[in-house]
Amino acid sequence: MGGRNLTVFIGYDTRFYDAYIAAKTSILQNSLMCNFKIRPIHLDKLRAMGLYDRPTSLINNQLYDEISQAPMATQFAISRFLCKQICTTKYALFIDCDMIVTTDIVDIFNDADLSKPVNVVKHLHYMSDCVKMDGQAQSYYVRKNWSSVMLIDCEHPANDLLTRDLINTAPGRELHAFCWLKLEDIGALPQKWNYLVGHTTPLPYGAMPSIIHYTDGIPRLDGYHDCEYADLWWRYYYEAMEC
Repeated sequence: MGGRNLTVFIGYDTRFYDAYIAAKTSILQNSLMCNFKIRPIHLDKLRAMGLYDRPTSLINNQLYDEISQAPMATQFAISRFLCKQICTTKYALFIDCDMIVTTDIVDIFNDADLSKPVNVVKHLHYMSDCVKMDGQAQSYYVRKNWSSVMLIDCEHPANDLLTRDLINTAPGRELHAFCWLKLEDIGALPQKWNYLVGHTTPLPYGAMPSIIHYTDGIPRLDGYHDCEYADLWWRYYYEAMEC
């Protein structure tokens, strides 16, 4: 599967620009051809385009989604689902900004079931701490973290139900549970494509995750400076800053 059929979308949060550039740099440095697009999921730009009009409040410096009646840990908590609406290639790959990619990103196609409308790592449900990402409250929902890495076939008819109207009216917990799909329509990626630092069972000795997800906090935040794979995050961050 060629990269020309792929657009990589990275969640963008104005508070965590350093995370975004580290993630983007890791993708570019590990990809052989780089014949794909990389775009941010930027909430303000999506609002300006008329694609995102969910009512949102700011309470104690925390974004709050009125429809979900729940806090939003990041600015792309729900806007991630608009990838399909702005994608101009057959496939869209969404990843959170608090991630590092360690391999050629197009290798994900080798592990995906391309007959499925969406492929994700199907993490077991767990109740994490109630705060993350610099003290931001997070919500627990069914299929937690499945939507943090999504390979979406934008041309699959099952994804026709993922409309702008649905994205702007459904509670976030339903979107994160892939409410527009049947369970059997969701393809399963290996754990290495969304390795949750501090939660995923360590890989066999010598094996490296393809995507490292600092889901509780990126290494520049207090308490996470020396977390698992922190050295890799700092490496790509500093390389990005030198460019």
